Amino acid sequence: MDYKQELQHFFGENCLLCEPMGAHTTYRTGGPAEVYVYPQTNEEWEFVLKLARTQNIPLRVLGFGSNILVGSRGIGGITCSTRKMNRILVEQDTVKAQAGAPLDKVCELACKAGLAGMEKLSGIPGSVGGAVFMNAGAYGQETADCLEYFNIIDLEGRPATLTKEDVKFSYRKAEGLPPCIILSAGFALEPGDFTQLLAARNHVQHSRVEKQPLEFPSAGSVFKRPVGDYASRLIDEAGLRGLRVGGAKVSEKHAGFIVNFNHATPEDIKNLMDQVRAKVKEKFGVELELEQILWGGFEA
Repeated sequence: MDYKQELQHFFGENCLLCEPMGAHTTYRTGGPAEVYVYPQTNEEWEFVLKLARTQNIPLRVLGFGSNILVGSRGIGGITCSTRKMNRILVEQDTVKAQAGAPLDKVCELACKAGLAGMEKLSGIPGSVGGAVFMNAGAYGQETADCLEYFNIIDLEGRPATLTKEDVKFSYRKAEGLPPCIILSAGFALEPGDFTQLLAARNHVQHSRVEKQPLEFPSAGSVFKRPVGDYASRLIDEAGLRGLRVGGAKVSEKHAGFIVNFNHATPEDIKNLMDQVRAKVKEKFGVELELEQILWGGFEA
């Protein structure tokens, strides 16, 4: 029995073969994953991790795919989705959430419970696990600000709990995080007035609609913020707003976004990323660093 058959036998309907990744990423484009599975328990994670380890099979973990571009050639090995791990529990001043819970839903429930500290993260289109892994943030608030602890399973299948102090969180990354899968997280919040918190949440959401091209598929900010500047300003000043490659373009609404406005291929998007980086480097001498993650093979 090969590993695909083993996974099908173990996961049943929670195992998909040759699964198009356009259905699982916010760019809405991407080649197929060789095997796509939905582990939900520690035992299921242990099974898939052991299989990948003993048979030397590449393994990736995906939340909402809101920061990923998958090439047209797709991705080999096993892709694990956390989407079915989505429980959220509000207890006194703490919100506990599984890795596949939508970060925005956690923010909404915290605000409704009168708990402050996550309201400015409203509208971020990722999962809790992804938010912890990349220290997602917006409007001066970061995931790490209110993170108390998170539960992981290492690549040997051993579960552990890490506190915020165990990891050095910085701009859009968790430094020193060991190779692992994030399973859940706990957020320690402060009591607040729920009407004011909901108003703050609504303000953030309205601001996103006003300033970001939410009418088209995208994966948010393409590049990290350069020291002392903004990628969107540099892109705009370089005259790249509206630049197109195939069905992809630099958003006219927010130059930091690349949008899939007309059935873009992954290669359209990647080529546009490369052009933007080259032209900003040429004009300003600044090397823009990708915030988004590229997976799989891209056509030449």
